[in-house]
Amino acid sequence: MILYGYWRSSAAYRVRIALNLKGLRAEHRFVHLRKGEQREEGHRALNPQGLVPALVLEDGAVLTQSLAICEYLDEIHPEPPLLPREPVARARVRAFAQTVAAEIHAVQNLKVLNRVKALGHPQEAANAWAHDVIAEGLAACEALLRDQPGPFCFGALPGLADIALVPQLYNARRFNVALGAMPRLLAAEAACGALPAFAEAAPERQPDAE
Repeated sequence: MILYGYWRSSAAYRVRIALNLKGLRAEHRFVHLRKGEQREEGHRALNPQGLVPALVLEDGAVLTQSLAICEYLDEIHPEPPLLPREPVARARVRAFAQTVAAEIHAVQNLKVLNRVKALGHPQEAANAWAHDVIAEGLAACEALLRDQPGPFCFGALPGLADIALVPQLYNARRFNVALGAMPRLLAAEAACGALPAFAEAAPERQPDAE
């Protein structure tokens, strides 16, 4: 497998964690988002959205969208599971992960912030946009976990929700979001941080980190 990503991409970060949790190896190729390499013709042939990640399978099939990739990995390598078996519990984990990927990250990523600046707003306004989106979204995530057992997001094992959460907390700190009122999220993050699968996927540990 070949994973196309960028060290600071939250979406690629999720897939790195999932690969590590499953004990799978992938060749890593790097797409520099700030240089616009994701918009080049060669990369758009892999991912027409001009985004990362893209995972190329052994047979040449290309998968995009981080949560879809993570669920694919879970289906072909079911142990350890990323989703609970019980349907309501599965739906709750998926809802949490989609809250992060679709409702928070999707409207504060680099592409959106560049659009904010293209409308004539300064970098400070773009950063404020990201800060507010992340703060509001993570407050909802904290509430979603309020009655869930730990130490991870949904119980004794890390799963898809944790894979989504940890990169988003990394982003939160980049944009100076106060996290003191989110003890449940921080507890899950701490549990994840003790695992090599999460630690080795961290942005600063990637070969293309700047």
